[in-house]
Amino acid sequence: MTAAPLRWRHLETQVGLDHLPAFHRAFLTWRGVEGAAAMPLRRVQQRVEAELNRMVQAGQAARDGDDWTLAPDALASFDAAQPYLG
Repeated sequence: MTAAPLRWRHLETQVGLDHLPAFHRAFLTWRGVEGAAAMPLRRVQQRVEAELNRMVQAGQAARDGDDWTLAPDALASFDAAQPYLG
């Protein structure tokens, strides 16, 4: 059985507003972005979108309007996402 693709905005909804800034910073750190913990929140959001667009370029995701559809295994090694995948 193949896992279904994952919608980024749906994942953000699962994380919840209170935990979203920490989740985004963890995502950036996982993607290798230095200094994510000290970035202003607005910059964090911009970098998250840039990293998602890099995932599109790498064939791990597809852009759909203001959302991204990630390949089923695109976040497999991202520990902070695991509680929300399923």
